[in-house]
Amino acid sequence: MDKNQIEARAREYCAREKEARFRAEVEKLLAEGNFTELEDRFYQRLEFGTGGLRGIIAGGLNRMNTLVVKSATQGLATYVAKAFPDKAAQGALAAVIAYDCRHYSKEFAEGAACVFAANGIKTYLFSALRPTPELSYAIRVLKADTGIVVTASHNPPAYNGYKAYWNDGSQVIEPHDAGIIKEVNAVRDIKELDYAAALAAGLVKIIDKEIDEPFHKMITSHLFRPALVKEKAGEVKIVYTPLHGTGAMHVEAVLGSIGLRVDTVPEQREGNGDFPTVQLPNPEDPAALKMGIELAKKLHADVVMATDPDADRFGVAVPCGGDFVPITGNQMGCLLLDYVCLSLKELGKMPAKPAFVLSVVTSDMQKRVGALYGVEALECLTGFKWIADIMRKAEEGSIDRQIVFGDEESYGYLVENEVRDKDGISAAAICAEMTIYWRTQGKSLIDRLHELYAQCGYWMEAGISKYFEGPQGASIMAGLLDNFRKNPPKTFGGIGVEKIRDLEASIVRYMDTGKTEKVELPKSDVLQFYLKNGTVISARPSGTEPKIKFYINGYENIGAGGLDAAKQELGKKFDAIKAEINKALS
Repeated sequence: MDKNQIEARAREYCAREKEARFRAEVEKLLAEGNFTELEDRFYQRLEFGTGGLRGIIAGGLNRMNTLVVKSATQGLATYVAKAFPDKAAQGALAAVIAYDCRHYSKEFAEGAACVFAANGIKTYLFSALRPTPELSYAIRVLKADTGIVVTASHNPPAYNGYKAYWNDGSQVIEPHDAGIIKEVNAVRDIKELDYAAALAAGLVKIIDKEIDEPFHKMITSHLFRPALVKEKAGEVKIVYTPLHGTGAMHVEAVLGSIGLRVDTVPEQREGNGDFPTVQLPNPEDPAALKMGIELAKKLHADVVMATDPDADRFGVAVPCGGDFVPITGNQMGCLLLDYVCLSLKELGKMPAKPAFVLSVVTSDMQKRVGALYGVEALECLTGFKWIADIMRKAEEGSIDRQIVFGDEESYGYLVENEVRDKDGISAAAICAEMTIYWRTQGKSLIDRLHELYAQCGYWMEAGISKYFEGPQGASIMAGLLDNFRKNPPKTFGGIGVEKIRDLEASIVRYMDTGKTEKVELPKSDVLQFYLKNGTVISARPSGTEPKIKFYINGYENIGAGGLDAAKQELGKKFDAIKAEINKALS
């Protein structure tokens, strides 16, 4: 795109943007002739990825601001009206909006509500900060047609985002995502009402406790052993941090309602879009748990729990060897799956055709854990909306299975059907119960994890990410993956590649014979290398950030040398694999 086109887009943006701060930023760049920055802000529109819209808060079409949010909402409103024409004609369409602690989240949420209202869509807007899983729950309870949560999840403070949901409470997938994008790109005029007028007309309705209270009760209803929790609650100390996000109110209320003591890190309890005590508000990052661990040591706590700003991700650290160690997303997924299956079987509640759902980049250890209980593993693409899609199909009967659990390696878990996105609140409740259960068996979570290793092998994971910012970033990442497709490595770290699964081409190709098989998954830009020792290397561009991601998952059987020897041996193999990937990315 040449300079004149970029400048034309920028001037058009300034003419349409009503928020003075964002308009002034772009006007200043135009006055300075700062083409480099203007190009980055206008060479493309923010697009829906695995997590919807997400970007830096600033003026421009490639940024998060009021015009971009309102344009997206107008496109969404137009698409919803076309998808449900009878309800639209009757004025019966409804939406739900929630927002987190980030800068401009409230303003973006209210702006979106005004656009829905002007399009005749009654909008239920939460009165204050609420987590993503509650938004999903509210859509289902209120029988709404769509929903929005304004959040950038675990991204740095400069970011905000916008996740769009469908009437089943899950994030939009095909064909709705493409249809919404088409409508968003076609938007020229945005309909919007004044916020006070929308409230007065009843087109925007404020909600809070009428959703909060049943949400809490729903979560506690999924506990397997409430009597045990009540009996032993006083013996377990929990330290919790919402990392300045939305989780405190719900985690404290839910765990408190079942008798558990929760000590929330005071410096991180209140919502704060600057996230002043952490570099990244992400429970995947061990550094984010530092203050929680410090408090846990003082209080001699049994577990540290953390949720990210919109409380859909859930992280844990537990005592081990005199310190607290983080449990990874894959490890917690195995522990939760094991506990859910064990409990269903022990209590005689295992369904006839049980299954759980995991993403294609999640550790295959979970398949082995599920197999211990005769529970089938169903794979899906990365992104919790695909887990929700399988749950929807099971609910409708097009998949003849009963889903008992869903998770992905990026610290997302779901133990209930009433929510169709990952839920850090319910994960905290079930993890607390699981901790108590294993304590009554004389074991810690680490002890149980080691027992699973003895049954399923020792599993290790590693991740490598590299950012590619700016207009050329997407094409550089595409070129890297294209090169891997055209010139696939025959080995990684000296270990032979047995087969390659290409989800973009929908095939599996065996390296020794050249034989191919069809892949029964939606197309996605994911490339997976299956090594002859059982290690799987997955490569994909991020759906929410300008980076390419590599996931490495593998195992080593535990032999005579025990767990430590297996860790050491697998660690050497992983070091060689990581060195090779880093070289390819340099």
